[in-house]
Parts: sequence; structure tokens; C-alpha cells
Amino acid sequence: MDARGGLGFSLIELVIVVVIIGIIGAIAVPRMSRGAKGASDSALTGDLRVMRDALELFAVEHGGLYPEGPDLDVSLTEYSGERTDELNPTKTATHIYGPYLRAIPKLPVGVNKGRFSFTPAIPGATVGNFGWYYNQTTGQVLANCADAETDEAGVPYNTY
Repeated sequence: MDARGGLGFSLIELVIVVVIIGIIGAIAVPRMSRGAKGASDSALTGDLRVMRDALELFAVEHGGLYPEGPDLDVSLTEYSGERTDELNPTKTATHIYGPYLRAIPKLPVGVNKGRFSFTPAIPGATVGNFGWYYNQTTGQVLANCADAETDEAGVPYNTY
């Protein structure tokens, strides 16, 4: 009890509590923001791994040939026959392979974030309106990001 007869905290005690909360906030906020950036980097790595595995399985089942042309998304998400261009949304007696993915993942980073279509353009050129770069000869798939778009370590996303 103080001299006036009330219970409470002194001004010094309140200032100390506010300072402690400020210190905790200064430590926690930057760590949380780095966590979100790291999550996008991890999502990109995971999406690329899934697509690369799907492309390799496609090639194994089709005599070493990767999906062709602009219909890569259809080639990976529908059933196919022995030829790479025989596609069907439902499994039949002749369409026995696939599907390799439920859906093409959306690019999680960069200016083309949210896009999921493919371009055969050279990596680093950042062709607009496409999420992924795809080379049908080698089966290589990369993020369609400019060389300047990098992770926290300075590694360009288009080299993952």
C-alpha cells in the first residue's frame, strides 16, 4: 500500500516491463520475417523436386522421352499411352501411364509468383506470364525468375 492507500505499480516498474517487451519484440520480429522468406525458398525447392521426379518417371515409362510442347501440364496431369502425345483424362486400356501430378505447382517466389505454366525460354530471361522454364530435350525444369531474384544467401532462384 502506498501513502494514498491504493495498490498498484510504480512508474519505474511499468517502464521496466515496457522495455523488456520491446527487447523481446526486437528479437522476435526479424526472426519471424526471415521464416516467411525461408518458407518460400523451401517451397520452391520442394516443388522443383516433385516436378523433376514426375518428369523422370514420365521419361522412364515413355522410352526416355520427356513430354513435348506447350501441353506439358496436360502430359503430367492426365493418363497417357505409350506415345508421349496420347493423352486422356481417364484411364483406359491404352492410356495406362500417369498421371504424374495432380496439378502443376504455382511458382512461390519472384515476379511471376502464382503462375504455373511453362516456357521454353532461356533461364534468367524472365519471360512474363510463365512460372516455370522447361527444356523438353533434357527434362530440366527451373523457376522462371530473373537472375536478380535471389534467396537470402544471394543464390538466384533460377539456379535451384
